[in-house]
Amino acid sequence: MSQPLESIAAVLEGTGDYRVLRRLQPLADHPGTPDEPTFIGLVVDVETTGTDFAADEVIELGILKFEYGASGRIYRVLETLNQLHEPRKPIPAEITRLTGITDADVAGRRIDDAAVARITADAAVVIAHNASFDRQMCEPRWPVFRDKNWGCSCHQIPWRAEGHEGLKLGYLLADCGLFHRGHRAIDDCHALLALLARPLQVSGQLALAALLATARKPTVRLWAQGSPIETKELLKARRYRWSGRRRCWYIDLDEDQIEIERSFLIEAIYRRPISDLPADRFTARDRYSARTNPEQGA
Repeated sequence: MSQPLESIAAVLEGTGDYRVLRRLQPLADHPGTPDEPTFIGLVVDVETTGTDFAADEVIELGILKFEYGASGRIYRVLETLNQLHEPRKPIPAEITRLTGITDADVAGRRIDDAAVARITADAAVVIAHNASFDRQMCEPRWPVFRDKNWGCSCHQIPWRAEGHEGLKLGYLLADCGLFHRGHRAIDDCHALLALLARPLQVSGQLALAALLATARKPTVRLWAQGSPIETKELLKARRYRWSGRRRCWYIDLDEDQIEIERSFLIEAIYRRPISDLPADRFTARDRYSARTNPEQGA
């Protein structure tokens, strides 16, 4: 924003009656040489023809490759990839309304699979905002993503505890006084990287550091096998989810919460001693993958 416009914005904000949102600018490189071990990360976003992992296709892929330190500080963007892809079927009208991507935009376009493999090869972590969607859309098309550690910026950062009411990128940016053109892959990547580089509002911890700390923890999926049907409301209130494939309620927890949860199940659900509840353990290597999707299986 130019200086005269900034002055106007400052006057408006100074009244207390207005909030001014500034257009997001791509993250600038951090000055100086890193004084800590550094790693390679990717921010990934896809636009698709729908949400059916088996039937729908990626029509736009955005990737930002960046260098970050052990502290969670982001130092610089190393490479950008932003490509369109023509699907087998016409793009649904609701997708065009959401993204602005038309059949004419993607006609004859193909995502360069070799470029995706090259840019992804040395990444220590892949981050997406709602990684369970992006990972399951990316893995079948680009096998290089299958063995990567994935993190979810939507669910692995405690946004609400840090003073945010919404989890969508647009809401989080607005809380920071920013806006962007949403629902285009590379624009969403730039928005997410900017959020990851910022300190959180309450704790002051860098958002990327908070995400990485959570992503490193193993997840245990505890199955409430054979739970009485009359306890389903208790389980739902406890944030258990139902797997139609396994006909069983389950919950995903950090490893250190499992014994507390077993005690709850014994006291409130089964009301008897029980020691053989099935549990699955997984890490960032397979979290959010179809391999750990209880409705799909490996």
